[in-house]
Amino acid sequence: MTDSNTATGGTVAGRPSRKPARGTPGWLGRRVAIVAGYRTPFAKAGTVFRDMTAVQLGALAVRELLYRAELDPLEVDEVVFGTVVHSVTAPNIAREVGLGAGLPPSVPAFTVSRACASANQAITTAADSIARGYADVVIAGGAESLTDIPILFSKKLRDRLVAASRAKTPMQRVRAFAGLRPSELAPVTPAIAEPSTGETMGQSAERMAKENGISREEQDRWALRSHRLAWQGTEDGRLTEEIVPVLVPPDYSEMVTRDNGIRPDTSMEKLAALPPVFDRKYGTVTAGNSSPLTDGASAVLLMSEEKAKALGYEPLGYIRSWAYAALSPSAQLLQGPAYATPIALDRAGVSMRDIELWEIHEAFAAQVLSNLQALDSDEFARKELGRSERVGIIDEDRINVMGGSIALGHPFGATGGRLTITLLNEMKRRGLGLGLITVCAAGAMGFAMVVER
Repeated sequence: MTDSNTATGGTVAGRPSRKPARGTPGWLGRRVAIVAGYRTPFAKAGTVFRDMTAVQLGALAVRELLYRAELDPLEVDEVVFGTVVHSVTAPNIAREVGLGAGLPPSVPAFTVSRACASANQAITTAADSIARGYADVVIAGGAESLTDIPILFSKKLRDRLVAASRAKTPMQRVRAFAGLRPSELAPVTPAIAEPSTGETMGQSAERMAKENGISREEQDRWALRSHRLAWQGTEDGRLTEEIVPVLVPPDYSEMVTRDNGIRPDTSMEKLAALPPVFDRKYGTVTAGNSSPLTDGASAVLLMSEEKAKALGYEPLGYIRSWAYAALSPSAQLLQGPAYATPIALDRAGVSMRDIELWEIHEAFAAQVLSNLQALDSDEFARKELGRSERVGIIDEDRINVMGGSIALGHPFGATGGRLTITLLNEMKRRGLGLGLITVCAAGAMGFAMVVER
């Protein structure tokens, strides 16, 4: 069963089917307001947040959201949080985040996961609940620690450990480990690869660059742009305005106030000197034009329009529409936004020409440029979308105006919240009316959402 704001499934020749998109422009229920949003700094995995869990980061973001919004925790009806690499000890991260942030134990919470669009899934799930009248106030967001990832034993060693735990005598325990080989002791870590194809996201980005004719120079230029704009947004205070300062354990003597992946000193020459990662001989995708593994959390406060007015809030904006789409993982894995975007625009009753500001998740520069190319192609529109003409794109100077995930980082479960917060804050500063958020996600999925002020 799918909700009315979800793109139809099914594929034809490896691409999404051309069934009409379900849903109509506007809401079938109440209008949903995004009242406020904050996030932790985003930090490269293994650096300043190495001693913190995703739960701790998420709780900090939610606690600060409640404090800055001056919201009584008793007003919160529910918490929805996204994550990708789930903790073995805290599988329902949303519940632990809510409790850790000081919300009443009576506030229910649940966790969602849609790869890199997990926080977007949390936000739209919360919005759907509010629109239907099931809740008035929901906190949504996501958290990820790619430092604190679960390390598993091999299946053979797990079987031995289980057998030993069930043994009734010392000799039976010894027999459980008879014939143990060194290879069985090798740890198993989570892989950023498609189970159906074995291809990693980086390999897919490399293939997309080749198939779409995206040059190394174009990718490096986009990466340089991301770092320069992110540095400007940090220095002038626009990005730090949305950030929750974090005192770092164990001694809490260090306070982190900025994203630590931004490279203000980078250049086209420095980026060009980096070797390809996924195709070392002919490749163009490097560590410099890709987003780094990152730790961080984001939290967004959503309310019904009526509730926001009753509590005296001036919303940052309202959700106009959204859409999810999917294609075959063996096709262009990270091209999902090109399929989801026209559906979201149609549901909002607008066209790309109406969009004034756009936040695109930058998993890889090759992925961003491939999606922009597809959306601006009449051929792609006809062959892949069943449309008579291209969806179109807006001027580059209105896209990721404070950089993107290449510079800021990409904590999988939290990025969607960061995109939402960054976009709406900048729309408020500029006095703009319509904005667009797009995200590519593992599993060959894409997300798009139209917001308005």
